[in-house]
Amino acid sequence: MASFEYNGNPSRVIFGSGTLSTLAAELARLKVHTPLFLSTPEQQGSILELAKSLGAAADHVFSEATMHTPIHITEKALGVVNAFGVDSFVSLGGGSTIGLGKALSVRTGKPHICIPTTYAGSEMTPILGETVDGLKTTRRDLAILPTTVIYDIDLTLTLPAMMSATSGVNAIAHSVEALYAANKNPIVSVLALEGIRSLARSLPALVSLPSDIDARKDALYGAWLCGFCLGSVDMALHHKLCHTLGGSFNLPHAETHTIVLPHALAYNAPAIPEAMRKLAEVLPDSDGDAIKGLNLLLERLGVKRALKDFGLKEEDVAKAAEIALSKPYPNPRPLEKASIQELIRRAWAGDNARADL
Repeated sequence: MASFEYNGNPSRVIFGSGTLSTLAAELARLKVHTPLFLSTPEQQGSILELAKSLGAAADHVFSEATMHTPIHITEKALGVVNAFGVDSFVSLGGGSTIGLGKALSVRTGKPHICIPTTYAGSEMTPILGETVDGLKTTRRDLAILPTTVIYDIDLTLTLPAMMSATSGVNAIAHSVEALYAANKNPIVSVLALEGIRSLARSLPALVSLPSDIDARKDALYGAWLCGFCLGSVDMALHHKLCHTLGGSFNLPHAETHTIVLPHALAYNAPAIPEAMRKLAEVLPDSDGDAIKGLNLLLERLGVKRALKDFGLKEEDVAKAAEIALSKPYPNPRPLEKASIQELIRRAWAGDNARADL
């Protein structure tokens, strides 16, 4: 075994069914009394109900979280923090809401409790991606890591089938890149493979029967592991492309990850034979071919496969490649402009991924 370095991120996790009921005790444990409750506009009703159940006033709810954590939304929320003496944050939702909670927590030093309702995995990472003037940048700092994560399987039961599918593939992407990260290690790789296995098994079941509690449990468990992997090692080409497409072209986060993942894997395949072999072992019916396994999984899930369906124009392909290559993340295969542009074109068109880039 090669030498390696492993640093575990400190996390407190509460996992199960009905665990939302532990929130009051968790706030008391942290000795905070005036949280700001965060959500997207779509989950405003849920966050208002949660705040009300804890005796909080409606003006302690901020429901304007949005994709890619634009700085102007963070600044608006900070105005509420300063106006009402907020001493902590409670985020209920997916990556957009949790990202806002991270942005506020790291700026103020106040505790942040996450209650995920999707499989995004952001709650397990000390990573913050923010968008300023159409450019999304990321930074990594342990101060960004949420204080407590409350996973309540019951909160995922109403997550629509297609949102479950794309959110779950987004989580899989975190673990796929962890297998060949520049600072990969065998501990994280074991967790990454277990996370991928759990999600690849459970996501097709969820699409068929969204109320399947056992599949929901497996998916949330897998998402936890995948998020942990993302927070433990570096990102590579896949995440750089998705950050570029999301931040600069306003494409939806989970759907973009879902579409780009097999193409980014195909690009890196020649440089990562061992990771490809291990990945194929945990993808159903891959026949030893991880790219085939991913293509088949996306086909079974019935997700959209083309970035053009979400607003990317063909003339944007070259610009996206240029932005992604301007400040690249570490990657196992050197980045070749023509091939990266072709990768994005295939993702734009909705082609099946293939290993000829």
